[in-house]
Amino acid sequence: MIMIFIFLFPVVATAQETEKIDETIEQQLENMAEANNAEPEDDANLQQLAYYKKHPLNINEAGVDELSALNILSGLQIEAFLSYRKLLGNLISQYELQAIPSWDIATIKKLLPFIEIRNDINLAEQLRDRGRGGDETLLMRYGRVLEKSKGYDKPATPGANYYLGSRDKLFLRYSYNYKNLLQWGLLADKDAGEQFFKGTQRLGFDFYSFHLFAKKLGFVSALALGDFTISFGQGLIQWQTLAFKKNADVLAIKRQSPTLRPYNSAGEYNFHRGAGITVQKGKWEATLFASFRKISANINSDSVVDDGVVSSFLTSGYHRTAAENADRNSLGQLAGGLNIKYLGSNWHAGINAIHYGFSKPIQKSGEPYNLFALQGASLTNTSIDYSYTWRNIHFFGEAAADNEFNTAFLNGVLVSVDAKADFSMIHRKISRGYRSVNANAFTENTFPVNENGFYAGLSLRPLAVLQLDAYADMFQFPWLKYRVDAPSNGKDFLLQLNYTPGKQVEIYARYKSEAKMINHTTGSLNTATIDLVPKKDLRLQSSIILNKQLTLKNRMELLWYNTGGVDAGQGFLGYTEAYYTPRFLKWTANLRLQYFETDGYNERMYAYESDLPFSFSIPFYYDKGFRYYFNLKWDAVKPGKKKNRDASLDIGLRWAQTIYQGKNTIGSGPDEIKGNRHSEFKLQVILKR
Repeated sequence: MIMIFIFLFPVVATAQETEKIDETIEQQLENMAEANNAEPEDDANLQQLAYYKKHPLNINEAGVDELSALNILSGLQIEAFLSYRKLLGNLISQYELQAIPSWDIATIKKLLPFIEIRNDINLAEQLRDRGRGGDETLLMRYGRVLEKSKGYDKPATPGANYYLGSRDKLFLRYSYNYKNLLQWGLLADKDAGEQFFKGTQRLGFDFYSFHLFAKKLGFVSALALGDFTISFGQGLIQWQTLAFKKNADVLAIKRQSPTLRPYNSAGEYNFHRGAGITVQKGKWEATLFASFRKISANINSDSVVDDGVVSSFLTSGYHRTAAENADRNSLGQLAGGLNIKYLGSNWHAGINAIHYGFSKPIQKSGEPYNLFALQGASLTNTSIDYSYTWRNIHFFGEAAADNEFNTAFLNGVLVSVDAKADFSMIHRKISRGYRSVNANAFTENTFPVNENGFYAGLSLRPLAVLQLDAYADMFQFPWLKYRVDAPSNGKDFLLQLNYTPGKQVEIYARYKSEAKMINHTTGSLNTATIDLVPKKDLRLQSSIILNKQLTLKNRMELLWYNTGGVDAGQGFLGYTEAYYTPRFLKWTANLRLQYFETDGYNERMYAYESDLPFSFSIPFYYDKGFRYYFNLKWDAVKPGKKKNRDASLDIGLRWAQTIYQGKNTIGSGPDEIKGNRHSEFKLQVILKR
């Protein structure tokens, strides 16, 4: 009842947008955190949008890569814009955007802060100007959980694992960017529990990253040295940039990204280190890369292989204990690949190949579900991908195979049925033995393997103030999975209604239902049965701009898990949040008050949180408790008007605390905390010039 009152009558607290993100992106990030059980660390898209907000993209000279990198437009919308510009010439006014087929008002509103329309296009940027006049940014972030967890106490038992370093979390990043034509930077990161200038981290930070990236060097479209990402086709063999799966944006089913991109995020696993180049001649484009780096992996002893075998890759980036440090950089990974594509006027076709070689052979554990898992010291994947636009229909897809001829197919279509209706569909058929390393396609599984499925989505805009989005996804798994000891199937449905009566109010209601098979063991049986476990979720969220200074946001959410089953449970989460910007002061702030109550871990619920710029916070909640946080951003120094390169200084502060009811300890293992509170403090400084 308390949260119902809060939702209907929001608290007027300090608030307006500090770094408020689009509602659709929030849902996409929440879904990603739930699927991976971890917060995303790739903030490249946030960096790109922040740059375009200061230096808008000239849409009259933007190509497919630049438009795709925004993560706002669908493949059909990009093709429609390019065809419109080719037919009618450069745009003169932003009002022309409404005339582009398949472009709706909501999409245009999302896009406008990051683009501009100019016709004074400089076709050849002088090389000597690229090293000066660019934007320089230095970001420094400090974080710490105030309560001391069990892992920081040295145990009395010799050989037991504990955290060797301090509770401090440190992040440092310097970047230089000249109109996206020349970029370089250095990044350093230390996680809580890792040592600093001692032990295994005698060089200070646990993780260092460097990148140098240049574009439009004659026939060289892009050149990368240091750390970079590679993304091919629809992600069946390789995809290392941020990519979303099922969500309310039913047209966002196509993977879109430049093939070669610089990498300067905190994640320590999903990138390459070496050199990459993209060259273009007429309608032909080719990308070639080579990489070698050390990655962390679990190494098991083997009677045949002297150096042992790899049982799993470690992707968390944590090196806090003696055991984690023993696995640190224990595996050499050599990678190389090639992409060749032909770019037609309304179509493209590409050939992709990638090869991985490892310094130790991979041998997964002997459970039956690992029978077709990656084995050996090398892997090669090849694929062909395509896209084709005919009138208001956009086709795309990819067909892939590994070196043992296991196959994977993914094909989709986007259709603009009417000015008020869009349709999407995707089919995937991925064999149980198909293997890849850094793939990320539009699948139910985390990786494209052992899956057949059919997805269909529909977006309707019957009125200017209403939008209805819905999808249905049916999938099956031909072979066993973790915690599923037989071939299985499942289904997933979503229905979301958005009501936007004006620029100041946005309300959406969402119903989501999914059902998947998992093992279920009872006391009377020695073997597990496979049960279809349903989970249903109902959400109501609103965002109201009261004036230029104050915005209020509220959510109420209910969850039902396995209704009618022996382990049935329910969950509730509700919050109210306020964003405030004083009219004449240099600071902005936001505050959230939240209550949650679930029957257990199975009913855990995720909620995206506003955080400091370029930092993600998407925790999950179960049991019963309260949470609150506030962010404060102070523009200590604002750039002046006389000089374009005047410096700016932004200082951000975050405090977040969760209070659990009726608990004497929270967490488990080395992360166990005595008491019922979990408190986190962050301080961030951003210097720009």
